Amino acid sequence: MNKILSFAIPCYNSAEYMDKCISSILEGANYAEDIEIIIVNDGSTKDNTKEKADAWAAQYPNLIRAHHQENGGHGTGVMAGIRLGQGMYYKVVDSDDWVDGPSVQKLLEFLRSQAELENPVDLVITNYVYEHVEDDEQMQMKYTNALPVEQITDWDHISGFRINETLLMHALCYRMEVLRESKLSLPKHTFYVDNIFAYVPLPYVKSLYYINTDLYRYFIGREDQSVNEKVMIGRIDQQLRVTRIMTEAYHIYDDIDSKYLVKYMENYLSLMYAISSIFSKMSEDPDADNNLEILWKFLKNFDKKMYNKMKHSLVGFGTNLPGPLGTKMSLGFYRIAQKIFKFN
Repeated sequence: MNKILSFAIPCYNSAEYMDKCISSILEGANYAEDIEIIIVNDGSTKDNTKEKADAWAAQYPNLIRAHHQENGGHGTGVMAGIRLGQGMYYKVVDSDDWVDGPSVQKLLEFLRSQAELENPVDLVITNYVYEHVEDDEQMQMKYTNALPVEQITDWDHISGFRINETLLMHALCYRMEVLRESKLSLPKHTFYVDNIFAYVPLPYVKSLYYINTDLYRYFIGREDQSVNEKVMIGRIDQQLRVTRIMTEAYHIYDDIDSKYLVKYMENYLSLMYAISSIFSKMSEDPDADNNLEILWKFLKNFDKKMYNKMKHSLVGFGTNLPGPLGTKMSLGFYRIAQKIFKFN
């Protein structure tokens, strides 16, 4: 049977929690034959991730495939799913996260309706929920302000996205051919590449559809998690690398036709530069400030118009106040935003 949706689960030493992720997809899809799960074992060495992946594939050979590769990082797991996937659409689920069953059914119902169309929708968006383990609280991220619900639309017929409405990987289900056409490439051994995944293919997306359902459950709060603040500060070099790759992807004012998509991509980049600036200020790396300055100089040389927009935007200005006092104020603004939007 043709596959309507490929789920990719990049796994690295994930034996402790990968079963919950896989089970949630299978049960949510009601073991439907038109989905597939690609478990990508990214060179796990510390546990039995490889054996678990093989056991799942043996138990459900029509639904699950296990792919083993040398360790290359999260991005290589995502790219392996794109390369191997047989589905018309593609969804990434991290191995420590899970999905909501009724929401999976809603997503599949819509995707199946697109299967025979001449021009199927390029991108389907759903909500995700932060599952905070520290305080046992949840925070729903939805897009009802920016997108019409259950209507096919395009970039020129949407409202503006607020700062907390950025389309992260957890919300996205791309048509597979869009990803392949975009020539998406994610670097090896680099965290935070999900931002590239959520940014680079967007100009190839001509149609969007939003389902207001809480499909993705995003586990957050583990001390060793890549989005833990201390971990992110320690990996500021990788944050800077991802930000530069996103910047180099387009001269957005020349390459992108839709002014609404230009605005969205501009805001996304602005957030990336703000994160880079804040964590550079928080880093104990003696080269952090210099590396940040190099990034800003690169932007100025690459696209001066974008540089001016970033520097003079509210977010850009607030996270780059000069001098020791300015640094304290920038960090203060960050802490306030952290409490309001409850990011990790």
